[in-house]
Amino acid sequence: MPSTHLSLHYHLIFSTKDRFPFIAKEWRNRLHAFLGGEVRKIGGVPELIGGTNDHVHLLLGLRATHRLCDVLEDIKSGSSKWVREEFGVIKFAWQVGYGAFTVSASKIGAVKNYIDNQEDHHRVKTFQEEYRWFLEESEVEFDEKYLW
Repeated sequence: MPSTHLSLHYHLIFSTKDRFPFIAKEWRNRLHAFLGGEVRKIGGVPELIGGTNDHVHLLLGLRATHRLCDVLEDIKSGSSKWVREEFGVIKFAWQVGYGAFTVSASKIGAVKNYIDNQEDHHRVKTFQEEYRWFLEESEVEFDEKYLW
């Protein structure tokens, strides 16, 4: 084939350190916008970003040349520093780990809907229940003692 064609979409999930509810509703949208800017800065496409007071969901389009671990490192480190400086939340940090799930182009709408409705989801389901569900649905093996 003389050219390359890609459709690489990822649903990324990561939480604040110890799942502490650092992310205030008053500046949450600004954080989501900043995360989108960090994604654009590295050449990715932020399709939708959302979350609650203790975690975020990002739907991204990435290039074949992106290394997922580097993408997450750039996004997390840049946004942690920004939150500490912009809002004075000195202890703000993200957990080291993350969840990354590939998304078929035909499922992008459903994932966007899911991310858009985080507040509703978390009225009935905790972050831990949600994340466990993602792992089980994706058939990712895990040991509960290393999740939290």
